[in-house]
Amino acid sequence: MFYIPTHRPLRPHRTLLGLGICLTLGVSSLLAACGSSNNSATKAEESTTSTSTAPQQIRGDRYCEILLITLNAGLATAEVWNTYPLNDCPQAPWDALDAKTLATQNNVPFAMLNGPRYWLMNSVEKAGGTIDLPKKNFGGLEMYRQATVEIGSMIDAAKPYSPKLVNRTAAFTYDAGARVYELRTTEGTTYVMQTYSAQIDPTLTEAQLTDLGLRLKLPEGWTYSSRILDTSLTVQTVTTAAHVLQDELGNSYSEFVKN
Repeated sequence: MFYIPTHRPLRPHRTLLGLGICLTLGVSSLLAACGSSNNSATKAEESTTSTSTAPQQIRGDRYCEILLITLNAGLATAEVWNTYPLNDCPQAPWDALDAKTLATQNNVPFAMLNGPRYWLMNSVEKAGGTIDLPKKNFGGLEMYRQATVEIGSMIDAAKPYSPKLVNRTAAFTYDAGARVYELRTTEGTTYVMQTYSAQIDPTLTEAQLTDLGLRLKLPEGWTYSSRILDTSLTVQTVTTAAHVLQDELGNSYSEFVKN
């Protein structure tokens, strides 16, 4: 997703987070995956929960997201709801969710199911203290509302390997001894995978990521590689905007800038 643990809330912004939202799908596929409804329905009741922004170990943790999408003059805005850390998105209730039904129940044109996904950083630290997050139950899955995100053009959102600016004021840390998976552009820019997706390929596991480059249709001159870290690596975007992209399998990467 979309991307950051829900107890470290995202600030609303005007660009796609890039952690989910099916960047690899064409617009027609995206809308088919989302489901649509013109019917009016009352939203499910929401509650509010106080959560902490303290870092914790999250690598390998599973989560799912629901995006409630509205359109204004052809531009999309999404409310992002995330199961993390309330639950690990059990498969049975997740499979039982229907995007069109969710859209109707929440009185929005489209709803999108994004997941399951798995964190690859070891910890995330977000600026800010204890905050209140809205919480809602979707078909038995409790979720926090992370953010309201202005996606913009659905066509632009559908392009893989296309960086998007994200204002998330967060630090993603990969511990020494951890394996990281990286894209390198022809200009030498490095992107580190932050979350991998089992939505497009349900059989994908972290063990397969080492050789994932054999499957990817990378832009000309780009490379994919993995390595074990000798020292910790932090993708720092506290004072600067993040650059985030996805590959065609929905895996998400953040640009790494050396200090």
